[in-house]
Order: sequence, then structure tokens, then C-alpha cells
Amino acid sequence: MKRNLLVLAALASVILLAGLVLEPNGYVVRILCIMLLTASMAQAWNVVGGFNQISLGHAAFFGIGAYIPTITQVAYGLSPWLGMGIGIIAAVVLALVLSGPTMRLKGPYFALATLAAAEACRIGASVLKFTGGPQGISVPFVGDSWAMMQFRFPGHYLPLFVLLFLVSCTTFAWLTASRYGYFLRAVRDDEQAAEVAGVATFRVKLLASVISAALTAACGTLFAQFTYFIDPETVFSASHVSIRMALVAIIGGVGTFAGPILGAFLIVPLEEVLNATLSEEVGGLAPLIFGALLIAVVLLRPDGLTSLRLPKVLRRPEA
Repeated sequence: MKRNLLVLAALASVILLAGLVLEPNGYVVRILCIMLLTASMAQAWNVVGGFNQISLGHAAFFGIGAYIPTITQVAYGLSPWLGMGIGIIAAVVLALVLSGPTMRLKGPYFALATLAAAEACRIGASVLKFTGGPQGISVPFVGDSWAMMQFRFPGHYLPLFVLLFLVSCTTFAWLTASRYGYFLRAVRDDEQAAEVAGVATFRVKLLASVISAALTAACGTLFAQFTYFIDPETVFSASHVSIRMALVAIIGGVGTFAGPILGAFLIVPLEEVLNATLSEEVGGLAPLIFGALLIAVVLLRPDGLTSLRLPKVLRRPEA
């Protein structure tokens, strides 16, 4: 864990130093922010997905984390920091409610149940008036303010994204190094054997679900403040949120500390390069090539990029 945290601290320092020299309103620094957000989301998903609980419903937590701070800011002028706290509590409550009926399910049944929960949230946000309905809701800009989590230029968000990145990665590192990490690995490898050995499997999975939901909701809050607009089709989207979180972690190396980081730092720039170079040539060609590359990685390296010959600290799975 110590080596992982040292690498994480070094990476965060390099990114912050890069932020000092890059143009704050530039394209590169915006991509850097998206990479950090994507890595944080994938790491949050990794807390449950890395231990054989393949969830496709994390968009529910992400959307709640985006909507609640935005609604409380628009309606009551509440700081997004307080709204984030409320959003995290709401996401945790939802995770607790969902865990009862879904934790006993296995494999695709669990994935489909979580997907249905996220779809229910998306439909709910589309019909309710206070969420803005299908048109969505805009975040009012009040000027550069740490208290309101708003800045004019993307580069000024970089410390916030770095903080979110550090919190999500440190939480995963702590969880996997603690006794709960051993319990989670035991549940992943053989749940029945873990129960026989005295592991409270339901409580262990519940803890992972709650932590993952809280981290994902925090990501949703920062996303809303960064983009200034949210709608149900964006923040509750299975493909844009839930599947993307899972895909980034799987490509990088699911269940490992470095996997979500490698996945995000590869996929986001690659996606941007393909969109920038090929979108004007043939419509849809860039997503096609991107999808083919992802399939190739999954087929050739089912354990993810961390199974390649990388430096030891990045190669050795934590789980």
C-alpha cells in the first residue's frame, strides 16, 4: 500500500505542476480534468466490480450526486459542498435499499438488477418537475469561487479533480490493504467457503457497496459543477456512465489499484485523438475503431493492462 500511495502522490504532484504551466482555458488541461474524473469513477466502481460484483447501476449514484447539489443550489443557494454531502448520503441510502434485494443475486442477475435501478432513476428524473424533466437543469454560474465549487476556466478545477482522484484511489488502497480487503477477496474467490470460514459476506459486500456509492456520488457533483448542465440522459446513462466506469476498470485491470488509472489515462486521450482526427472524415468511424481496439485489448489481455510487463508497483494486483 505504501508504494502505491507514493506513486499516487508523485503522479498527483506532476499533474498539479503541469496545471501551473498549461493554459488554464486550454484543451489539454480540460482533457486532463476528464482523465482524472474518469479514473476516479472507475476506481469507485472497482470497489465493488473488482470483487466479482459487476454493477451496471452506478449511474444512479452518479446522477444523484449530480442532481441534488444542483437542485439545492438553484432552489436555496446552497453551496455544492453541502449539496455534495446530501447527495452522498442519498446515494448511500439508495445503496443500502438496493443491497437488500440484489446482494443475493449472482452474475448477470445482479448486473441486470442494478441496471434496472439506474433506469428507474433516469425515468424518474425525466418526469419530475424539480429536476427540470428531460430538458435537464443548468448550474448557475456565480463567478470564481471555492465555496461554490465554480471557476471560469477548466484549469482552475484541476486541484479539485486531483483531490477527488486522491480520495478515490486512497480509499481503494486502504480497503484492499485492510482486513475487509481480505474478506472481499475471500468472498470473490468462493463466497460459500468464506461464509463457512466465518466471514459475514453480506455485511462485507454491503460495506463495499456503500463506499462505492459515496465515491460515485462525489464524482457526479464535480461533473455537474464542471459542465454547468446536467440532464437525465447524461448523468443516469448506462452507456455513458455505468458501462464506461466498468470498461475503464476492466481495460486497465479490474480489482487492481493501478487498473482504473491506466485505463482512464489510455482511453480518454485515445478517444479524443480518434474523434479529432477521424470524425470529420467518416461519421462514426472513430467510435468503431475505438470499440475494435477495446475488444482487442479484452481478448488479448483479459486481465487488463496491468498484466503487461510493467514496473512492479503497477503490475502486481492488489486483489
